[in-house]
Amino acid sequence: MIIGTIGLGNMASALLTGFTGSGQVKNTDIIGADASEAMRLKAADRFGIFVTASNKEAAEKADVLFLCVKPVVMPLVLEELRDTVTEDTLLVSIAAGKTVKWIEDFFDHPVKLVRCMPNTPALVQAGMTAVCRNSNVSDEELNLVMSLLTGCGLAEVVPETLMDAVVGVSGSSPAYVFMMIEAIADAGVKGGMQRGQAYRFAAQAVMGSAKLMLETGLHPGELKDMVCSPAGTTIDAVEVLEENGFRAALMKAVDACIEKSKKL
Repeated sequence: MIIGTIGLGNMASALLTGFTGSGQVKNTDIIGADASEAMRLKAADRFGIFVTASNKEAAEKADVLFLCVKPVVMPLVLEELRDTVTEDTLLVSIAAGKTVKWIEDFFDHPVKLVRCMPNTPALVQAGMTAVCRNSNVSDEELNLVMSLLTGCGLAEVVPETLMDAVVGVSGSSPAYVFMMIEAIADAGVKGGMQRGQAYRFAAQAVMGSAKLMLETGLHPGELKDMVCSPAGTTIDAVEVLEENGFRAALMKAVDACIEKSKKL
């Protein structure tokens, strides 16, 4: 089985790290295409894969072809590949906002298509990927894609109608979390901590909190209450967050992201 990827940017690198790190795919069974020579050389050196400047070459050789390009570039790539991708090729798109039907319409023949929405923590095998498929993809083929994606973190099948929501909730949310970590660390610096130390403490607290919720299965409100001792320090901080619309601001941010995704 040959795995191909069109595009060798951050998300492609995250996927390749998962594929090769999990041992599911041999480096020699991967071909990556990118217009940038620098990106090709970087991928070849890092992963030991075959690289090419030709998208068509990658499509011709790949059994499973990941489309790892930005939504604005997708029309150009699909036009180039429409006569190269066969009915046997399993396509996997990570382009936000581009629906299964939108991609299918570029081809004059039926295609096997899986649409997914990963996020950047896949770079450290801690990603969250939503997955859906068209009717031409068999259960066995879906399981293959799911197996590949779990090398990058968690993966879950969702209805395509939820994909825009997924973009807001997990696809883009690392940016919100990084902003929160930066703000918490800034306050730590104000309180006297060294900046590097403040970043480590804030980041570890976020990672540990998420791990605690996932592994215990407890409601986030219950976990929050566990930290808020009577007349303690945390409840005062929670009060300030509530007064300043912390939760409302996050909800509005996610709503804005979802609406933008629908317009892509």
